[in-house]
Amino acid sequence: AQGRSVLIFPEGTRVKPGEAPELRSGFAGLYRMLDLPVVPIAVRSGHVWTKHGVKKPGVVTFRFMGHIPPGLPRAEAEARVHAGINALNG
Repeated sequence: AQGRSVLIFPEGTRVKPGEAPELRSGFAGLYRMLDLPVVPIAVRSGHVWTKHGVKKPGVVTFRFMGHIPPGLPRAEAEARVHAGINALNG
């Protein structure tokens, strides 16, 4: 209502570089309830900020992907977000 962005991590946690876990179900619920476009952001940070361990110096890369319109079927929205947030894997 205030025009502010909401940032979520739909996998629920940080993952090792190259991993691409399924999205948590909360993403689909928010997507449907808010009825707003989604902008997936691919983040490459696992090499400097591990899930368990000390942060290391290095560069974290963010890539903002194209928006996903509201109202898509759940499977399509999840597939697009999953592909977008994992675009830097490889």
